[in-house]
Amino acid sequence: MLAAIHSAAVLGIEAYDVTVEVDAAQGLPQWTIVGLPAGAVKESRERVGAALVHSGFVVPPKRYTINLAPADRRKDGTAFDLPIALGILVATGQLRAEAVEKIVAVGELGLDGTLRAMRGALPVSRRVAQHGTGARTLVLPPANVAEAALVGGTALAAPATLRELVAALRRAQLARAEPAVAPAPNARESLDFADVAGQGTAKRALEIAAAGGHNVIMVGPPGAGKTMLARRLPSILPALTESEALDVTAIHSVAGVLAPGDPRIVARPFRAPHHTISDAGLIGGGNPPRPGEMSLAHHGILFLDELLEFRRHVVESLRQPMEDGRVVIARAAIAVAFPARFTFVGAMNPCPCGNAGDAARACSCAAADIAKYRARLSGPMRDRVDMHVPVGALPLATLASSGTGERSERIRERVERARTRQLSRYVASGESLVNAHVSARTLQSSGNLSSNARTLLAASAERLGLTARGYHRVLRVSRTIADLDGDAAVESAHIAEALRYRAPGHAGVTESSSRSG
Repeated sequence: MLAAIHSAAVLGIEAYDVTVEVDAAQGLPQWTIVGLPAGAVKESRERVGAALVHSGFVVPPKRYTINLAPADRRKDGTAFDLPIALGILVATGQLRAEAVEKIVAVGELGLDGTLRAMRGALPVSRRVAQHGTGARTLVLPPANVAEAALVGGTALAAPATLRELVAALRRAQLARAEPAVAPAPNARESLDFADVAGQGTAKRALEIAAAGGHNVIMVGPPGAGKTMLARRLPSILPALTESEALDVTAIHSVAGVLAPGDPRIVARPFRAPHHTISDAGLIGGGNPPRPGEMSLAHHGILFLDELLEFRRHVVESLRQPMEDGRVVIARAAIAVAFPARFTFVGAMNPCPCGNAGDAARACSCAAADIAKYRARLSGPMRDRVDMHVPVGALPLATLASSGTGERSERIRERVERARTRQLSRYVASGESLVNAHVSARTLQSSGNLSSNARTLLAASAERLGLTARGYHRVLRVSRTIADLDGDAAVESAHIAEALRYRAPGHAGVTESSSRSG
């Protein structure tokens, strides 16, 4: 007898329909799984067989052929355990075919028949709700209900065991699962910009970065507060929109890093990988491909502390995602795209010893060593960074004023107002993006650049030798500064401030900039 069970698989962060076909024929007892199964799928024979027996069902000694259609796509993971088990029960006459027509089944089985958590429940739930299968009930493990329920409109069922599920299907009384009432989302971290003494220039730059989604590199000696500033950047970012939250949660679901119990992600991600991270860890990779730190930082912050300690080719791998907002991982038989629209923040020392340009401490590095050290960051990578911010060492007397600065809450209010202005400006063009990410054409047509500002920008670009990319990045930053100031037009003062972050010495910290930082 032939059985067909509806299921789904995840590719990248999107799910697609899979039909699990099971044929139970006379012949030598064996299981054959086809349809490009990976190792974890092939091992389902042992899990499913034991789960059926321990759940009180019979596994007749027959020849079972299990096909995962479409057969030309590689299948990975343990989520096919449940549909395979149901297919065997239907194929051997222990469950009517009509009982499984209106369900989509996913989930891993324990040897005792319990349903265990799986990766990618959110993308599967989105697929069931949005792609023509909404009339069916998604059957999945109880541990994944809260995650799948984030997608409205999906009917869910979450039996604890295979025995419980089959009993409900036989009675045609599949109970609908409701997620437990989750506690209110965690409040924002206690990290606050008010804790940072001095560093007015750096604070202003990070406010601009938060308002327009601009990339930033902070350069300064050890202990100047670069890391402290970067870790407080999330406190001035607006909360994720509902659509953004679903995208971020889907990525974390596929990566298997969602918090147990409450999978909701309401705050923008802040990812700070160590400088020993591998290419695959940063970009994504593996078999099957999994999202890396770039994608886990989608709609949030990717912070690389001690930037020049990262291997150069790892840093250079950021270049294309910073432009395109996505990462494409290509393998011999497959190419997977992961979203990676993040704000890049880097922190680096001006030289190997860290004291170049510091008036209080002498630098012990030779000029050639400093040049070699700074050359670890290529020109094209520097050009993709909107703002290069000097962060100078603070006098000890200044530290006594810690906690007296402006609080993050007030800065965040200005950032949210600036983003609201950007959204209303670009909505007509169909680009609901921040200034850093809109197309150059939209920026030119909607940026509202005054004639004086345009003249200043053209003259400064010629004098500073800016590339076309650098020209547009100055324009983007100045547009954000105008939004923060509540000005409809970009004026010369906005251009002048934006140019400060791309001065001729922006490749490193000059002595004067370090003293004034």
